Amino acid sequence: MVDNDRVEGSAKNLGGKIKEAAGKVTGDEKLKREGQADQVAGKVQNAVGGIKDKLRESTEKNERP
Repeated sequence: MVDNDRVEGSAKNLGGKIKEAAGKVTGDEKLKREGQADQVAGKVQNAVGGIKDKLRESTEKNERP
């Protein structure tokens, strides 16, 4: 089972890429930077979800007889 943080992080990263591209196309530097910040936040959230997944897998593995 995939942690919710991984899903949300991936979505935030994708949204950031779209924002950054829109900023580049329109010449809006602020929008571009917001998109880049959203990508970083999404990557961090995805990484946190990955750690949660590993911990859950490890716990489940140790609980099995």
